[in-house]
This record gives sequence, structure tokens and C-alpha cells, in this order.
Amino acid sequence: MTLPPPAPSLPACGAVNLTKVFGAGEERPVVAVNNVSLTIEPGSFTAIMGPSGSGKSTLMHCMAGLDRATQGSAYIGTDDLSRLPEKQVTQIRRDRIGFIFQAFNLLPTLTAQQNILLPLDLAGRKPDQGLFQEVVASLGIADRLTHRPSQLSGGQQQRVAIARALITRPSVIFADEPTGALDSRAGTALLGYLQSCARDRGQTIIMVTHDPKAAAYASRALVLSDGSLVDDVANPTADAMLASLGRLGA
Repeated sequence: MTLPPPAPSLPACGAVNLTKVFGAGEERPVVAVNNVSLTIEPGSFTAIMGPSGSGKSTLMHCMAGLDRATQGSAYIGTDDLSRLPEKQVTQIRRDRIGFIFQAFNLLPTLTAQQNILLPLDLAGRKPDQGLFQEVVASLGIADRLTHRPSQLSGGQQQRVAIARALITRPSVIFADEPTGALDSRAGTALLGYLQSCARDRGQTIIMVTHDPKAAAYASRALVLSDGSLVDDVANPTADAMLASLGRLGA
């Protein structure tokens, strides 16, 4: 008996003809993202690179539902964020998406532990203590949980923000320059941890980075220039990404 082929898995997220224009209707509008289409598979680790001003952070914000596309669509699973009401987009962000921002966005009056658990508190969910202990231990902040952000270094604040993004077990994690405030050793440990989230837990990681060495931890690298997708590199290496950026004069 011939068995039918397995059903293809749904994409984790993606974009179709996504365009974002700032200052639409003005004399000189800025096209930050220009007609980008891409599909991100579940459990993959994708880096987004490009010169400064290439549109990589704007693309990520639109794909994550933090900003609305001017034209086209941004999907999480089968949900088109561009066409859903804001209330539903907010629920998807809360339940299915994790964010690691360049600015840590920690609440100054809360301890590190309270900041990490805040998304669960807002959703009325109890924390998984096993996951909590694993995350804080892996990020090296288990001894800083009672400290407020003002009592933490920039790198420690970044790791608290990363733990907050991971604690809800999101299916998709968007990370904007997650190693920017970390030293080399801590950055390497974080990138390895993000790799394990994709490999061992099936979480989908999308990371904006300017660092070719960081991009080499990903299974795929996308390169933007002037808002357009100009390169798509499987199993990127630091040298390959340097060459790709070099062709753009970056």
C-alpha cells in the first residue's frame, strides 16, 4: 500500500508584496520596505541584514504586527495581520509572538523577575517554573532577579528583556540586534541559546543584525537594500555575509 505524502506544514510567518511608506501623501514619501515577499518556515532561524536604512527593522516590525503595512500582507500562520482589527493583532502578539528590542523596554519600578513574568501576568497565565529557571540560568541572570533595571548593567538588562520574550513560549520570536549590548562571550551564549530554541523547541527565530558573525548562527540570511530583498542565503557563514554586504557597499 502506498502511503500519501505528509501534509506540508504551514509557514510560521511571512509577507506578500509588503510595502511600508512613511509620509505617504507628502511631497517626498520614504519607501522603507518595497514590495517584499517571503516565507519563514516553522522552527527556522532567520537573520535579516542590510546597510543602515535598508528597511530591515521596519520589515520586522510589520511582520510582527507592531506596525501596519501600507500595502500587501504580513502573516503569522494563516492570520493576515494587515487585515485584522487591532484587538486581534494585540492578542496574537501577546499569545504567539516574543519580542527582543534594541531598547530594553523594562519597567523601572519592577524587579528583573517581575519584568520577565509581566507578559504572563497580563495574560492571566501562571509561569512554568521549570522553564523560568532554565531561561534565567541559561542567560546568567539567576542572581539578579530581585534587582531593578537601574541596578543592572546594560548587558544584564538586555538578558532580562530576552528572558521576558522567551517566557511565554512564543511560536515566533523577533529579535532586533539582540547582541548589541552584550560582550562577546555573552553574545555567543545568547546566539547558541536562540539556536537551541529553534532546533530543540521548534520556535521560529527572526533576528535583525548588522553582525555577519551573528548571522552565521542562523540557518538562513535575508539581505535588504533600499527596502528590497536582494539576497537569500542558506546556511550563511560570516564570510558569505561579508561578501553579500560588500556587494552593496556596506
